Amino acid sequence: MASIALKSFIGLRQTTSENKSIVLTKPNTQTYHKIRINASKTSPRVNGRNLKVAVVGGGPAGGAAAETLAKGGIETILFERKMDNCKPCGGAIPLCMVGEFDLPLDIIDRRVTKMKMISPSNVAVDIGQTLKPHEYIGMVRREVLDAYLRDRAATAGATVINGLLLKMDLPKSTGSPYKLHYTDYNAKTGGAGEKKTMEADAVIGADGANSRVAKNINAGEYEYAIAFQERIKISDDKMKYYENLAEMYVGDDVSPDFYGWVFPTCDHVAVGTGTVTHKGDIKKLQIAPRLRARDKIEGGKIIRVEAPPIPEHPRPRRVLDRVALVGDAAGYVTKCSGEGIYFAAKSGRMCAEAIVEGSENGIRMVDESDLRKYLEKWDKTYWPPYKVLDVLQKVFSRSNPPREAFVEMCADEYVQKMTFDSYLYKKVVPGNPLDDLKLAVNPIGSLVRANPLRREMEKLSV
Repeated sequence: MASIALKSFIGLRQTTSENKSIVLTKPNTQTYHKIRINASKTSPRVNGRNLKVAVVGGGPAGGAAAETLAKGGIETILFERKMDNCKPCGGAIPLCMVGEFDLPLDIIDRRVTKMKMISPSNVAVDIGQTLKPHEYIGMVRREVLDAYLRDRAATAGATVINGLLLKMDLPKSTGSPYKLHYTDYNAKTGGAGEKKTMEADAVIGADGANSRVAKNINAGEYEYAIAFQERIKISDDKMKYYENLAEMYVGDDVSPDFYGWVFPTCDHVAVGTGTVTHKGDIKKLQIAPRLRARDKIEGGKIIRVEAPPIPEHPRPRRVLDRVALVGDAAGYVTKCSGEGIYFAAKSGRMCAEAIVEGSENGIRMVDESDLRKYLEKWDKTYWPPYKVLDVLQKVFSRSNPPREAFVEMCADEYVQKMTFDSYLYKKVVPGNPLDDLKLAVNPIGSLVRANPLRREMEKLSV
């Protein structure tokens, strides 16, 4: 496969001579109503100004946080190093995110309504038959989604700086500011940028898996996976096969502890795999999904190669004083699926809401107790789905026989409905007792009831 440069696209598809009017929907410029909060009066007032918060990182977490802060009366500064960054990412978002974050439909490149789960022995199970007509998994390009959320934050009143955080000086006394040292690429000083400093009352670290904010507060390390992905441009005829279809491959050849994939994007497919335990073999493992999908991607050209780190669990420390971590910086990526876009945006918004509430719309100083309200809400809401997916990964990714059973189990309509409902709406959906019983007595259910799963579930109750 030859390598070519990645072309730039606007809106839903590449602009053509027949249709040059497709443009990305601009953020709504209507006047925002401030979020009104009845907060406690115990924290000191910020005299002569509003509370100032720096948000480091302009992805979904940072964009969502900055918009919420600005709408809530906080002086908001949003830092992002690469404004046109094409971040390595599968690009899948759940249906609930479209509504919750009021996303325009023209930033969704593909609507996936069908999936194929392919076992180690290449047995394929079709998934998606339980989806309602309006339900789908959205596929987006991060460079489009991220820019949209940043623009919306700016419209709400945030100041967006094309800058890179270098280090952060912690406060020397209670209530004194954080000092951020950064390179400003907005300044007209050429490609090197200009070194500057800025003070802020609080900081939100939304700067990804290699977060500098996390390092500055000694947030601790976490286990991570490496996802190796190739974006491959295939012919229009072959692309029709993937118009609304995604494929997932499992097997020792693909990954000893993850899965391989072929995801449709704007005008190409993303083919990849991931692993936690065999990072040094990632390029060898990538050969397997390409071989398994070779008839469908034959003749394609590799247009980009990516290998991002994917956090496997939250960091040991996510809040310290007036600094909070969100998104990948906090470690909010689900095991088993590797999904993170929705959780990034949601955590950014939750954290910002806690600051708006604690500061009484920017007129009071916040402290660690205010930011910990975000953590409490986050853990209460999302601990169950995280742990369920953790258990599934530990049980079904141990060897090929459990993977074969898992793929076979995915053929069950009840399993599909439970899985898609949980994914699309981000809730652990209560099951039907009768259907649960049918699954339990099914031969496949014997694996679910076997010792590996029982041992993992027992750990959750310790």
